[in-house]
Amino acid sequence: MSAITAVKTVLYLVVFLFFVALIVRFVFDWIQYFSREWRPRGPVLVFAEGAYSATDPAVKALRRLLPPLPLGAVRLDLAFPVLMIITFVLMGVLRP
Repeated sequence: MSAITAVKTVLYLVVFLFFVALIVRFVFDWIQYFSREWRPRGPVLVFAEGAYSATDPAVKALRRLLPPLPLGAVRLDLAFPVLMIITFVLMGVLRP
């Protein structure tokens, strides 16, 4: 295995783990959207904290570049779906 292939494989693993954290964040966001009084506790809180800690810097940075789109009284946040697409494309490029 060459050094470039090894680096590419490690980068793919990092991007894949970030993608998993994005999916976990997505699930937690939807659970909190449908059940406003639900709060994670115990081991679930550890997963939620890890997912949000890993994905918050990228989501916040993208929100500064791509502010929420106003649609009447509602604002559509495009940062999260765009970040998912960017991550998915990176995984395709880095696939070993």
